[in-house]
Amino acid sequence: QVQLTESGGGSVQVGGSLTLSCAQSGYPYASACMTWFRQAPGKEREGVAGLDMDSNVNYANFVKGRFTISRDHAKNTLYLQMDSLKPEDTATYSCAAEPGCRYPILDESEYTIWGQGTQVTVST
Repeated sequence: QVQLTESGGGSVQVGGSLTLSCAQSGYPYASACMTWFRQAPGKEREGVAGLDMDSNVNYANFVKGRFTISRDHAKNTLYLQMDSLKPEDTATYSCAAEPGCRYPILDESEYTIWGQGTQVTVST
């Protein structure tokens, strides 16, 4: 059974940085697409950044220039480097994977494997 385990969340002040990790286990092959989503209290979940096996990257407009997604294939781990954090970045961040995808679309309906999430809180 494929499992995704996120880590790296925490509390940080405005302008600070955090790096999230998402480790995939229970599946011998890397998922074709791995993507970060987030959900703030009272809001719908939204796509943040995705990456596929061809190194195609897809960022939401609200994180372009501030967040960087990357992947370590040897460790089967996805990362999200978050810089210049803002209070509106406060949310639970989850990673999702889809073995058969062709492009990392930022639509949660495209993903069948999900992690439990890690909380990110940005304070002033």
